[in-house]
Amino acid sequence: MTQRQILVTSALPYANGHIHIGHLVEYVQTDIWVRFQKLRGHRCIYICADDTHGTAIMIRAQSEGISEEELLERMREAHIEDFARFEIEFDNYGSTNSPENRAVCEEIWAAIRKAGLVHEKEVTQLYDAQAGTFLADRFVKGTCPFCGLENQYGDSCDNGHTYSPADLKDPVSTLSGTTPEVRSATHLFIEIEQLHDFLAEWTQSGEHLQPEVANYLKGHFLHEPLRDWDISRPAPYFGFEIPDSPGNYWYVWFDAPIGYIGSTRQWCDRQGENFDDWWRSDKTEIHHFIGKDITYFHTLFWPAMLKTAGYSLPAKVHIHGFLTVDGEKMSKSKGTFIRAATYLAHLDPSYLRYYYASKLSPRVDDLDLNLEEFVAKVNADLVGNIVNLASRTAKFAHKTGLAETYPDDGGLFAQAAADGEQIAEAYDACDYNRAMRMILSAGDRANQFIDKAAPWLLNKDPEKERQLRDVCTIGLNLFRQLAVYLAPVLPRLARQTGELLGEPITCWDQSKTPLLGREVKPFEHMLTRVKPEQVQAMVDESREELAAPVPAAKWNDSDEALNAEPLAAEISFDDFVKVDLRVARITDAKDVPEAKKLLQLTLSFGGDVTRSVFAGIKGVYEPEALVGRLVICAANLAPRKMKFGVSEGMILASGTGGQEIYLIAPDAGAKPGQRVH
Repeated sequence: MTQRQILVTSALPYANGHIHIGHLVEYVQTDIWVRFQKLRGHRCIYICADDTHGTAIMIRAQSEGISEEELLERMREAHIEDFARFEIEFDNYGSTNSPENRAVCEEIWAAIRKAGLVHEKEVTQLYDAQAGTFLADRFVKGTCPFCGLENQYGDSCDNGHTYSPADLKDPVSTLSGTTPEVRSATHLFIEIEQLHDFLAEWTQSGEHLQPEVANYLKGHFLHEPLRDWDISRPAPYFGFEIPDSPGNYWYVWFDAPIGYIGSTRQWCDRQGENFDDWWRSDKTEIHHFIGKDITYFHTLFWPAMLKTAGYSLPAKVHIHGFLTVDGEKMSKSKGTFIRAATYLAHLDPSYLRYYYASKLSPRVDDLDLNLEEFVAKVNADLVGNIVNLASRTAKFAHKTGLAETYPDDGGLFAQAAADGEQIAEAYDACDYNRAMRMILSAGDRANQFIDKAAPWLLNKDPEKERQLRDVCTIGLNLFRQLAVYLAPVLPRLARQTGELLGEPITCWDQSKTPLLGREVKPFEHMLTRVKPEQVQAMVDESREELAAPVPAAKWNDSDEALNAEPLAAEISFDDFVKVDLRVARITDAKDVPEAKKLLQLTLSFGGDVTRSVFAGIKGVYEPEALVGRLVICAANLAPRKMKFGVSEGMILASGTGGQEIYLIAPDAGAKPGQRVH
């Protein structure tokens, strides 16, 4: 077999948030493929990085009162820890904010300029004068200009209409709650239509994309002239300033995929490798693993950039679907929007790696995590089928050792060894579902042999020790074959198997030769059964932790005088710090006609996090006078269902009640989302 040289990437996780189980579909899929290629003896490196630029990073850093660099370092450490605990192993994990990435951006930009693909154009955008920034789609809400649906984002409404933010009726900035202005700024555009013929040929060749992806591009984009790509954003913007266009910055989607190259350069510098051997050489295959939501960037813009700058083009872009949980979109309220760290607090990462592998195919299909099936599949497949082989034989083999010659097993070992090539083909094609089915079939055959041979009965008869040794030799070698085949999916099980039998699993072809004439170490549990209550605890914690950073109760609209009440009973400091007090900005205030004392407030906690709160301040404050004010709210109280709707927050106020109510507000300089200490 000829050794291949392969460079593999996953899409770069955005540094504005933590890793969750939806992200992990891609990183697990990629890690399995990389581990498989290495096990087959190929030279394969896995490159990734944090995606670090854009308005969202800038706004979050400002809201937390820290620099962008501090935010990036904190999120980088969290991402790396989550990936490592899920056994996702990168050869280099970089950052798009690195000097290496800036240098590659400048090189590719110079090539695009030289090719005559850039032109400038005035673009009209909404501008938040108070926040001092142009507003991306996610930072504007208003009324749909087509159907009149209220409280919609700046690019599309829930009824499916698309528009530009400037077309919204009654637009409001989610950053400050103010009405944005319309301003114009110069933007730089790349004319990728000049590369239309190349892109049509590359995408439709049948070599680089799944058939459904190629057909999608042909039917939605390549049947007409390609639109120019808006590649710049005006200041203020967190990113790299364009060298030949002061005051303009490369849009995050320009430097993000270039991060693959910048991170590779870091690895080459550290390893003493020739960079051109990896990105400017026919001997290296480049494979990208991405989700279907970023197909457009990776199959049109990215190849256009690489072609123009003289870099190698991807051999394959592997595109997967989204994750649903119990047949629905991941939900914060239902507790199915689960962070990686929350999963790890309750369950073994091997379980999720295996479950995803059992569901992944070469197609762009969505993957459903059915929690009930998850428990049943892990318990039946991993514990009942695979590990069961070792647990039922290793404890006896520790006493007898392995036979010097391989006993007659009726062809079981030879059949599983022959299956190895078909399993390898399935892995290479990203058809993990088929690979898992073949492995489980081999496990079923092996377990049937052990059931019939019954080593636990042989162990009771001292005269059958040799027969016992032969049965255990067969059982453990059949188990080891399965551990080799599962090593890309379950690297920890492979390590445990190597320790048990005294030979590490390092090569795919180890499945072809049995281990003989050696001692077996004492058996230690490898994987334990999943309990439904563990899964439920994970869901419950996800629901709680995602409720914590946002407001969750209503203001008491009683007329009783608070200052007439005695001081409350003493509590401990530990009890006090359980209350999460946060700064929030009122972005909307409305009268509740059916209520005597209530106003309905919309609170912003920074970014796009908003909540509805009913406050008993009618008659004391006029609704229109409240918009834009900062308030303090208790952020971790349970939501309260009222006659007029659900109140999701409690703003703090003082006074005697009635008409004597005073909102408590932070000092100047406080930002929405900041914690009150």
